[in-house]
Amino acid sequence: MKKLIVICGATASGKTALAVECAKAWDGEVVSCDALLVYRGLNIGTAKPTKEEMGGVPHHLIDVADPRAKFSVHDFETLALPVVEDILARGKTPVLCGGTGFYMNAILFKSGFGHAAGDEAVRKKYEDYAAAHGKEALHALLCERDAESAEKLHPNDVKRVIRALEILELTGEKKSAQRDTREPRYPFEAFAFDFPREELYARIGRRTQAMLDAGLVEEVKGLLAGGVPEDAQCMQGIGYKEVVECLKNGDLQSTMRDIILKNTRNYAKRQLTFFKKMPNLHWLQPSDMQTALKEIQTFL
Repeated sequence: MKKLIVICGATASGKTALAVECAKAWDGEVVSCDALLVYRGLNIGTAKPTKEEMGGVPHHLIDVADPRAKFSVHDFETLALPVVEDILARGKTPVLCGGTGFYMNAILFKSGFGHAAGDEAVRKKYEDYAAAHGKEALHALLCERDAESAEKLHPNDVKRVIRALEILELTGEKKSAQRDTREPRYPFEAFAFDFPREELYARIGRRTQAMLDAGLVEEVKGLLAGGVPEDAQCMQGIGYKEVVECLKNGDLQSTMRDIILKNTRNYAKRQLTFFKKMPNLHWLQPSDMQTALKEIQTFL
């Protein structure tokens, strides 16, 4: 079996361009592993690759979900695995590209996480409970029912606390009992650019400004006008939630920009922490693309 090529790392670190060049070099197709690129209509704030940026390389798992809908790790896995199998069956190389680690892991590893299908009614019940009683009370509820899972989750991580409660209610089994063996499904090698922190922050700053210049505020206005609720899952993405707040409160756009920058930098830190635990990960020194491809070749 061909090795999968995994391009991961922090936001604004050049993953898309590298993935496209890898696909061209090793007869591959790109499988997006990004929690916001799945949504139709979210283009500017997600830095969704344009046709030109795709360079003639097929891209999958982009624009597969309605922006009004919720989309889970399980939903992603259900769609993505057949795509990867099809690419391999045609003798080509899947190139996984993205910054959403849980999506990437859903393809790379067999595990219990996320395998219970979601239930809107159950999820809504716990969302309402959190809204009425607070996130600490929600976390306490999980402590009562699945202390081991609760110990691993911060009360602020409301989405995963709700998911753990949802799994328990739907399956009758604690999430903590669903041992994540992380058994690899496919052979793979992972790569990420290792930018110095200040250089990465500068790249984030340039991209944030480019998004605002390209019409991010107008994109959000259009989504809201098209019937996407301001509390929709997709609107919780960085860039989108800050614009929504700006539109609601009339904040100055300069303040909004600063908040987007701060939240994006914090997100980049979390991404790097997550991917540092990725098996078979090789850090690439930022350089010209041909040097990066030569370094990748040594591991394939």
